[in-house]
Amino acid sequence: MQTRRSLLTAALAAPVVLSLTRPALAAEPPVFERRGRAIRGADPVAYFDAGRPVDGAGDITHDWNGATWHFASTETRDRFAATPEAFAPVFGGYCAWAASHGYLAPTVPEAWSIFEGRLFLNANLRVRENWLAELPDVVAQGEANWPAILG
Repeated sequence: MQTRRSLLTAALAAPVVLSLTRPALAAEPPVFERRGRAIRGADPVAYFDAGRPVDGAGDITHDWNGATWHFASTETRDRFAATPEAFAPVFGGYCAWAASHGYLAPTVPEAWSIFEGRLFLNANLRVRENWLAELPDVVAQGEANWPAILG
């Protein structure tokens, strides 16, 4: 019959043993995707051309940097394909505010900004306001943290 002490010791040791036998977690993908779509299916070129998020068509896509990008037209797809770094969001489309604080967070297409010719996305509109209030320091902080926070 086990005593309370031995039961307590076993219960406290179990999480340690399990963590030692658990496989290492894989690194996060370089581009944030939802349901296989970068920027949740928004056309990245539209942020620059239309000044707002525009939904991409399901059949106009381009695969880049491990993600599928959607576009509103073949013209915007072709422009992106020619120079994806010019249009793709910084920090792989993960929340720029979170990156500046050393962690990853998902984003929504509506919480965006263009700063110094680059597209940044945030988790929501309230986080976007915090992001804008601390520019340009948050960009430098995010760049210092990236890509180490991918894991």
